[in-house]
Amino acid sequence: MRVLTFNRTDSVHAAVRGVVAAMSMTGMRALSTKAGIVKETPPEMIADQEVPHLVDRLPDPAADSLLVLAHWGYGAAGGAFFGALPPPIRQSRWMGPAYGLALWAAFEVILEPVFGIRLRRKRPPPERAALAADHLLYGLVLNELRSRPSK
Repeated sequence: MRVLTFNRTDSVHAAVRGVVAAMSMTGMRALSTKAGIVKETPPEMIADQEVPHLVDRLPDPAADSLLVLAHWGYGAAGGAFFGALPPPIRQSRWMGPAYGLALWAAFEVILEPVFGIRLRRKRPPPERAALAADHLLYGLVLNELRSRPSK
C-alpha cells in the first residue's frame, strides 16, 4: 500500500479544511490565552526566537496578523498532507483527531529541539492540555474529509 497518494481535488479540499481548522484553533487559542491558561503560543515562540528581526520591525497589529496568517498557512499545509494520505486511512473516524495530536507532539518533541526553540518555563499541565485540545480541534475539523460526498 502506498503511504501517500496525490489526488488534487482531495489535497485542495484538505488544504481548505486545514485553513478552516487552523482558524478554529485561533479562536480556541484566543480563549485560552485570555483566560491565562496559555502564556505563549507556539507561533509566538517561533516569532520571538526564530524571526524576531522580521516581526520586531512591524507594528503590533501587523505582527499579530502575520502570525495568524502564518499559522493558517501551516494549517493549510498540514491539511494538504492529510489529504494525500490513502483514503482508507484518512477516512477512519479517529484519524483526524489523531493527526492533530500527532502534529502537536511533533512540534514539542521534534521541532522545538531541532530549531532550538527554548521554553522560557516548563509548561504546566493545564497549558499543555489546552494546546493538545486545540490540536484535537484541528483534527476534528480536518476529519470532515471522511464524510465528504463523492462525485
